[in-house]
Amino acid sequence: MGAVLNPFTYLAGRWTPSPRIVRRAALAALVMSVAIVVTGGAVRLTGSGLGCDTWPKCTDDSLIATREQGFHGAIEFGNRMLTYVLSAAVGWYILAARSAKPWRHSLTRLGWTQFAIVMSNAVLGGITVKTGLNPYSVAGHFLLATALIAVTTISRQRAGEGDTAPRPRVPGPVRKLSWALIATTFVLIAAGTLVTGSGPHAGDSSDIKRMPFDWASIAHVHAVAAWVVCALAVAMWLVLRVVDAPSDTRARARDLLVVLLAQGAIGYVQFLTQLPEVLVAAHMLGSCLVWIAVLRVALSLRERPSDQPEIPAQGAPQLSTA
Repeated sequence: MGAVLNPFTYLAGRWTPSPRIVRRAALAALVMSVAIVVTGGAVRLTGSGLGCDTWPKCTDDSLIATREQGFHGAIEFGNRMLTYVLSAAVGWYILAARSAKPWRHSLTRLGWTQFAIVMSNAVLGGITVKTGLNPYSVAGHFLLATALIAVTTISRQRAGEGDTAPRPRVPGPVRKLSWALIATTFVLIAAGTLVTGSGPHAGDSSDIKRMPFDWASIAHVHAVAAWVVCALAVAMWLVLRVVDAPSDTRARARDLLVVLLAQGAIGYVQFLTQLPEVLVAAHMLGSCLVWIAVLRVALSLRERPSDQPEIPAQGAPQLSTA
């Protein structure tokens, strides 16, 4: 009696995606992980956090938003539906990574990690609704989304590499500087959730509980953390030039500085203009882009040369050697 095949093994036996398809799937998961943050911000900034007042249904009697819930219900329900698009992107990546030849277990593990974070955040989103947009739950929701962006960014990088042991491209102290940059950036993002939790955009027009911090004071703490990140980013850019790092690594450090400059400008303008919704949304997108840029710099400090030739997708035309 033959062994029973699971669906992934069955598909892998009939479909061989090219490395390019795997990389595209990884990029799709990364793009959607950023998109879900931006649309989640739109829910909060339009006061639609309780547009669907229960979970997993939109009302006690309806799975979808009703006419009575109006604009806010449509916004909140739309964001919930985008979670399915994100799940589909993650699923595509898992299937592509599993079906590629040879099977790279490291990529599928990253894919399942993405799936676990998406499911955990969906549950936390439900808890957020049921607790009336508790600000600590909202902060955790954003930090889990940040973790997803980290994993999808790593997945995108690893999809273009081999599975050999990583080889450093710069001296050890430079790599340690990158870890400090990552840690400080995460602190910056976490401080940003405290600014949000104590700020005016609670996510709904009703009386929502806020974090017990003085908003202006915590915003200044957030700004100090931002300046530390900027200082480390400038130091990284200078050090990479001194050690004559590869050109692509120096380019990523330069891109990080550009993103930080734009994000800082938006941050100060929104602070001085009483947090207009459009600028807050742009700042949330900028937060995602800064996080990605920091991770890309760190990932470029080592390399994993591919130890396997590219295998074309199943059914791809072959050049005749006759």
